[in-house]
Amino acid sequence: MVDIVLLVGKLVLLALLYLFLVAAVRAGLGYVRAAGPAASEARLALAVVQGPRELKGVSVPIAGPVVIGRSPGADIVIADDFISSTHARVTPSPDGTAVIEDLDSTNGTIVNGSVVNRPVALASGDLVDLGAVRLKVVRA
Repeated sequence: MVDIVLLVGKLVLLALLYLFLVAAVRAGLGYVRAAGPAASEARLALAVVQGPRELKGVSVPIAGPVVIGRSPGADIVIADDFISSTHARVTPSPDGTAVIEDLDSTNGTIVNGSVVNRPVALASGDLVDLGAVRLKVVRA
């Protein structure tokens, strides 16, 4: 009699474990589906439209902070005497735009013809000038 009660208890416990796992997986898939399309629609990238031959046409997605500079540690390395070692940083925003800030560069950063003195919001189509290099903000 005790063996039958223990067997039924094991089966009930196993069924509850499977129900818990199914509920956890369904909840996780709901989060993934909800975040998937919005994340891909809101993605921006920096495309090099003018500058050194080896960089022309290069596009870097703004998935996290992107540092632009002459230093080998920068995300976009530009070998130009008018570019500081860490010239500017572009950071994605939750609203689908990005923010650029000048990192105290010697020659400055220009967005759509205006000098960047404080963090500036970027949107698709904006032009960023760093020395002789021009970057365009595009949808990835």
